[in-house]
Amino acid sequence: MTGLSRGGPQRIPRPDGWSPGSPAPWSPDATIDLDVLERHLTTRVAGYQRTGAPPPKRDSAVLIAVYADPEATVVLTRRTQKMRTHSGEVSFPGGAQDPGETLWETACREAREEVHLDTSLLRRIGELDHLTTVSSRARIVPFVARVKQAPSLVANPDEVDAILRVPLSELLLPGVYREEIWNWPGSTQERPVYFFEIDGDTIWGATANLLRQLLLTALTDEPQETK
Repeated sequence: MTGLSRGGPQRIPRPDGWSPGSPAPWSPDATIDLDVLERHLTTRVAGYQRTGAPPPKRDSAVLIAVYADPEATVVLTRRTQKMRTHSGEVSFPGGAQDPGETLWETACREAREEVHLDTSLLRRIGELDHLTTVSSRARIVPFVARVKQAPSLVANPDEVDAILRVPLSELLLPGVYREEIWNWPGSTQERPVYFFEIDGDTIWGATANLLRQLLLTALTDEPQETK
């Protein structure tokens, strides 16, 4: 995938005094195999990342849906500009937990509502590290599910501006991933913030954090450090 216009119009609230972080933690010739990813997820114990956020005000869940068509691909969305929080940002389908439902049910419901995903096609294969977002103070539980086939998806125009089917191989390309070190306002501790510059969009924040976890889970047998 060469010759693409990488990056997008997403607003990045970069603080003063930020600095470049570490390079991509994978080799340029790395490849993703969904069977390997699934095998690693079945033995992976999800931790809780310390993001420097205040205590969470609500519980939420996201669905990381992956499928082979023929290469490993993940489903993302670009949120509409009229959303109250994270407008215009790239994210996974997900949202706040409703009374009486499990967080897995939350993730599936949100995927049906946002992109009309037929959740009967899903097989839940694991979780990534839970984390709390700095801006919305939501505790996120990220569920990874494998889709039996390339799903038929339709964007809910009230929430989703575009559906993005992103090959995981694109995220591994040189120049797509980068890390920055931020000192969040009101915090005395620096934290890494991750970015993926894809065709027409910038993925950053919690979504980029989860994508990085997903890639590292697929590419190494070693347990991932919780930060």
